Amino acid sequence: MAVEHSVPTPSGGDQTRIHNIGYRSYDGPRLGRSYARRSLYSQSLRGAYGLGRSVKSKVLPMLLFVVMCVPAAIMVAVAVATKAKDLPLDYTRYAIVMQAVISLYVASQAPQSVSRDLRFKTVPLYFSRPIETADYVRAKFAALASALFILTAAPLLVLYVGALLAKLDFADQTKGFAQGLVSVALLSLLFAGLGLVVAAVTPRRGFGIAAVIAVLTISYGAVSTLQAIADAQGSTGATPWIGLFSPITLIDGVQSAFLGASSAFPGGIGPSNGEGVVYVLVALGLIAASYGLLMRRYRKVGM
Repeated sequence: MAVEHSVPTPSGGDQTRIHNIGYRSYDGPRLGRSYARRSLYSQSLRGAYGLGRSVKSKVLPMLLFVVMCVPAAIMVAVAVATKAKDLPLDYTRYAIVMQAVISLYVASQAPQSVSRDLRFKTVPLYFSRPIETADYVRAKFAALASALFILTAAPLLVLYVGALLAKLDFADQTKGFAQGLVSVALLSLLFAGLGLVVAAVTPRRGFGIAAVIAVLTISYGAVSTLQAIADAQGSTGATPWIGLFSPITLIDGVQSAFLGASSAFPGGIGPSNGEGVVYVLVALGLIAASYGLLMRRYRKVGM
């Protein structure tokens, strides 16, 4: 309740009143860091598909999701209509074939996740209380990785359900589906980390989109070209090592070495098991390095 204090004034003047409105302390529940972290994760995940945002923001992510799923539905329809004994495409190959769509999704949503906070300088507000730098980075990383996993796993689920409807071998399809999920899980973590690191460099969303596209697509084009040249010159031993320098060829190498997938490398020869171990270590190292770079970036911003 406001308290009024009367202050005497010179004769003939009106009294001046000072209103002490006071500030009441918050007596409600304090949900703490875990609740704030979960809220940031859920809001970032929803934002990756435009949920809770304008209709304009929903168009591109939803369109890309449909583009990812439509080829799978067509393959299922063909398999059912022709009574095929197997699907036209392996589960582990689907994400490799649709890499352009995945890269475009990362390029559009990674800057959306972090660039606006940097541009409008709202990051220090997050860190004021109770969220800390690690909470922010983990929530953003997990949200984009989850969104990518949904994008890449949904068409695999369409393929799997369609294969069962087509009465294909249950054991083979289940094994292939599980291998595909492992592959896209690793891909989601790797692409999310790289996309967020590149996007966090600039507060300008347009620059972030261009930079992410450049990192994901130009690196793949350069590596594929070098592998083709090495294969044409008979240097097949160098082909697997060149594949270490592109995110998508990293995933290709891991799944061809350990998940029984056919390789997209020239000649269809992927890395051996020993070389595949190097692929796994490099992929995990890039994920860890991405997380570390994000932590350093946001520690600077939050100061």
